Amino acid sequence: MDKLQNNPYFDKYKEKIAKLQQTSPEEFMSRVAAMEEAASKVNGSGSSQVEEKSFSLPTQPKRDVSPSAVSQLSEKRLSTLMKVELLEGKSAEEIGDIWREYHAGKDAVAAVIPAKMWESMQQRFEEHKTFLLPLPRKEGYEFIVVQFQGKEAHFTTLINYQAYKENAPECLTIVHYTELVDSNGIVLMVGEFDKNFMTTQEAQCLANQVEMYYCNPSQEKRQLMDTFTHKPEQFKHSDLIAQVENISLLTAAPSTSDTQAESASNSESNN
Repeated sequence: MDKLQNNPYFDKYKEKIAKLQQTSPEEFMSRVAAMEEAASKVNGSGSSQVEEKSFSLPTQPKRDVSPSAVSQLSEKRLSTLMKVELLEGKSAEEIGDIWREYHAGKDAVAAVIPAKMWESMQQRFEEHKTFLLPLPRKEGYEFIVVQFQGKEAHFTTLINYQAYKENAPECLTIVHYTELVDSNGIVLMVGEFDKNFMTTQEAQCLANQVEMYYCNPSQEKRQLMDTFTHKPEQFKHSDLIAQVENISLLTAAPSTSDTQAESASNSESNN
């Protein structure tokens, strides 16, 4: 609990945590014990059946999802979202329009990523599997942990990550579909978010930061990632905030460069 109480956003969740302690102390202690046990293990045995992504409450994390269990998740296919055969013969631009229209009215952010950019991003996903992103809030900044697993990116708040590690409830999940890399030279990206936790604008802010750090980062940004990954004791949270304040990430402006992803986001709710 010490780590939680030292977190600047502990006050945001302390009432829910306290309620869980009062109404179900055995369940609370069981979760704390499970967290400590998971942290002490280098490799977990995992379960053969794993829950797919789902959004949950801060005091109701996902069931045991150890690193070895996560690796058993089946890769999501584009065919589960739309009829891929209907895209045959269409240009990358046409498919991009269809992709954005498909997600219009949904709580999601979507983008079309050039294949060359995707190759660079994949390499950095492997090198920096976990990173920290500052999310601008009215009361300041809330830090979000992002973890990359295959073609997916999973986001959770730092305070939840400290409490539940890999079992932490997600607030945003990004999936990259690569079936059209060979035929059209593009990757289709979609990020679904918990609208009870963030707005479309905030989800886009996080997606833009992933692109900013993992696509074609400046030397300063590469140094930040290297420090976070290899020299965490030298890492400064204020450096991340400085990067955000140097660039506008709160609007989803379409890219005009062929070296940047073409982004679009839509939501049915006025968050």
